[in-house]
Amino acid sequence: MKLLLTILIAVLARADDRVNADAQITADFTKRVADYQQLKKTLEDKQPRLKETGSEFTIQEHEHKLAKAIREARKNARPGDIFTPPISAEFRRLTGLAMVGNNTARIHKSLQDSEPVQMQLKVGDSYPAGVPEQSTPPTLLLNLPALPPGLEYRLLGPTLILLDTKANIVVDLMTNALR
Repeated sequence: MKLLLTILIAVLARADDRVNADAQITADFTKRVADYQQLKKTLEDKQPRLKETGSEFTIQEHEHKLAKAIREARKNARPGDIFTPPISAEFRRLTGLAMVGNNTARIHKSLQDSEPVQMQLKVGDSYPAGVPEQSTPPTLLLNLPALPPGLEYRLLGPTLILLDTKANIVVDLMTNALR
C-alpha cells in the first residue's frame, strides 16, 4: 500500500510539473505578444491619428506608415522571437491535440475548401493585397492561446503566422505547425 501511494504521488507530481511547464510556456508566449503590442502602441502614439475616413488610400497610407515604423523598430526581428523553440513545440503539441480522430480530416478539408495559400513570407513582410487570407479552422484556434485584438493566427500551408492586422505585417512565423 505504501509503495502504491508513493507511485501515485510521483505520477501526480510529474503530471503537475507538466501542467506547470505548459503554463509557463503559454505565459512566456503571452508576455512576448504583450511586449510586441506595447511596442506597437508606443509607435502608434507617435503617428498622426487616423481620422474616420472612407478613403482606402488614406487608410492604406496610415497602415504603411505604421508597418514601416514597426519594421524599423524590429529591424533585427527573426523567426522565433515570439514563437521560440519551446513555444513552437507547445503549439505543435496543441495543434496535434486538435487533430485527433475525425477532426484531422475535417481540418484538412476546411483548409482545402478555403483557397489554400501557398507563398513564402518573412517576419516583417506585409501580407500581399489581393491574396486571400486563409482562415485558421476554429478547432485549431480553440487549442491555441487567445490573441489580443489586432493580432491573428493565419496558416500558409503548414506555416503558422502571427499577423498584425492593423499594420498588415507578419510579426512571427512557425514552420511545420501542422502535421
